[in-house]
Amino acid sequence: MEILKLSEIADACGGVYNIDCEINGVCIDTRKITKGCLFICIKGERFDAHMFAQEALDKGAAAVMIHRDTDINGRFVKVADTSKALLDLGGYYRSKFNLHLIGLTGSVGKTTTKEFTYLVVNSKYNAIKTLGNLNNEIGLPQMLFQIDKKTEAAVIEMGMNHFGEIHKLSKAAKPTIALITNIGTSHIENLGSREGILKAKLEILDGLEKGSTLILNGDNDMLSTVKNNEYNIVFYGIENGDFKAENIVQGDNETSFDISYYGKRQKIVIPTIGTHNVYNALCAFTVGYFLDIDSQLASDALKSYVPEGMRQKSVSLGGVTFIEDCYNASVDSMKAAIATLSDTKGNKKIAVLSDMLELGGYSQTAHTEVGKIVSDAGIDYLLTVGEMSNYIALSAKENKMKNVFHFDSKEELADKLLDIMEKGDTVVFKASRGMKLEDVIHSVYDRWGK
Repeated sequence: MEILKLSEIADACGGVYNIDCEINGVCIDTRKITKGCLFICIKGERFDAHMFAQEALDKGAAAVMIHRDTDINGRFVKVADTSKALLDLGGYYRSKFNLHLIGLTGSVGKTTTKEFTYLVVNSKYNAIKTLGNLNNEIGLPQMLFQIDKKTEAAVIEMGMNHFGEIHKLSKAAKPTIALITNIGTSHIENLGSREGILKAKLEILDGLEKGSTLILNGDNDMLSTVKNNEYNIVFYGIENGDFKAENIVQGDNETSFDISYYGKRQKIVIPTIGTHNVYNALCAFTVGYFLDIDSQLASDALKSYVPEGMRQKSVSLGGVTFIEDCYNASVDSMKAAIATLSDTKGNKKIAVLSDMLELGGYSQTAHTEVGKIVSDAGIDYLLTVGEMSNYIALSAKENKMKNVFHFDSKEELADKLLDIMEKGDTVVFKASRGMKLEDVIHSVYDRWGK
């Protein structure tokens, strides 16, 4: 972060300050205090950081930001709402820099698309990207503060749960290119319908300068209908798009395809599988085109992709291919995982599924829908564990799938999986992160082949 004056920060946030000083960083966690930073006292559901204001100063913070009277001895800036001021300050700080900023959102695939896009962008420009889940009103400004004079580009992910959230994020980030990966059913309980989800995602335009490029998935039924003469709308897809993926060939741990665009072609190889990843890489390549990145340079960058954690990670062990995809889960990402399993070569195809969390009143319907998706995909075995996943199993059985097993414990599921697995099989693990399906994964890995 470049240095700001406390008086400058007060002006940007509509606040008042006591003693001016220089600020070289922003922090919201006393465990991460750095000397000379501004500690912003965020009031959360469980903790009010105003309680730690003096501790932050004692640890080396140059000043604190508060929104209520607090007994402290040191420099401070007082604002109406520290959470709002954090985003306001992030937006002000970003406006000080002239750089390429790619803002991206979507119902599913945001993070993987972000990773692919960062690889392409960073192949030519000194770039930063959203880290972890810092994609909301608290996390996004923390990423903007990572920009400095050396930064030439930033790939910034924007998440949301309600209307108005992406509007705020986009106004702060001020993207120069915006992209939307798809419109699915995530957060449908809050937004009412897929039409509502589309409206909320299109708030990303609120911070995008008129005439700038908006990149959309042309194969998504909702996004393909978007029209807006104020922006340069570009579509990518397999069936429809200005940038099309053709000749898709999936191997054991990689996928190759050609990108056809504006009379040109480029061969792409990505070290992961699944049609959804073709879309993600295709989107990233499209971004590269509008940043004047050489097509071969972009292709080489995409080939260097490495899946993070349990995000579509392929593991070969004892003759069995395991696909770990347990970072998050929605109907859309479940569908993508099942499609990936269906497309793999080999003997038996086994789906190990657990609950999709945070779906509220839509949960039973969503899990029932996934059961039909599994049965329609021609999967050989379905193993489920978790309260709501019972609806996946019941639905699959109702749709005439034969080998369906629901378990009350992860241990029982692991035992059954080990009993039916053979060399040449492919197993996909898919669930929300909170279900900790890695307990099954680790148990199976430890025992398979012994």
